[in-house]
Amino acid sequence: MADPAHAAAAADQAAVTARSTLAAASSLRLRLGDACADLIESHAVLPDGTVILAVDAMSRTGGLLVAARGRQGAARLDVTQLVPVAVRSRVRARVWMLGTARRFDSGVLDSCDCDTVMSLLDLPPVALWAVEPVEVGLTRDIGDTALSVSAYRGARPDPLAADEAVHLQHLTDQHGDLLDQLAALLDPALTAGSTRVVPVAVDANGIVLRAEAPDRHTDVRLTFAQRVTRSAGLAEGLRMLLATPAPHGSAGTPQFRTMIGGSVSEVRGAGN
Repeated sequence: MADPAHAAAAADQAAVTARSTLAAASSLRLRLGDACADLIESHAVLPDGTVILAVDAMSRTGGLLVAARGRQGAARLDVTQLVPVAVRSRVRARVWMLGTARRFDSGVLDSCDCDTVMSLLDLPPVALWAVEPVEVGLTRDIGDTALSVSAYRGARPDPLAADEAVHLQHLTDQHGDLLDQLAALLDPALTAGSTRVVPVAVDANGIVLRAEAPDRHTDVRLTFAQRVTRSAGLAEGLRMLLATPAPHGSAGTPQFRTMIGGSVSEVRGAGN
């Protein structure tokens, strides 16, 4: 029987992943019936998870939004979360949402924080539309997850989601020595035969390193000693991680996933 606490935690994390994906994405696909449009740098997300789209009302897509407004679940949004560095198998997750499109009500700005207001001001100067979620789903290599709308609305993006790509690129381009030190924390059995170790994800709870070999790759999560709640705290999180190296496969309990020929297996270190 599934552990209810574990299931609840997994559902909460799935909701955070969905919110983080929408918040960090630079583009999304809007589907209205049989028509679709790719919107680039044209969306923002309100604190309650409502997605705001900037679409010219005089365009074909704008006309379709006018026709669809108020119809429950008539608008579909699709967003793909990619590893923001140059590696193979870059797709992490896909998020889809069925929502109800309405004209944006500027009155909601009174309840928005400064960052949200700025993200709205950065949108193209065209008509704004609010897509209110009716159904939300998440697809990852571990399977599909249907999220409750309340869980989605109640979740918040990971604190590092918006700047993750910048952090990973900086680590990769400027701190090869630091990556070597992080790689030394991994079990040598996991990195044997690898051609390189590269960071492929970082969030408030840890960093994920990928050991790439010619025929496979292994993703390993190293958990921070303390949750990182803002980008400025990442350097300290990494410093503490390096200052307290754990024995391979014990404290810190690295979690790893190996992909060989398309199959996926997930294993946890001793102690889990």
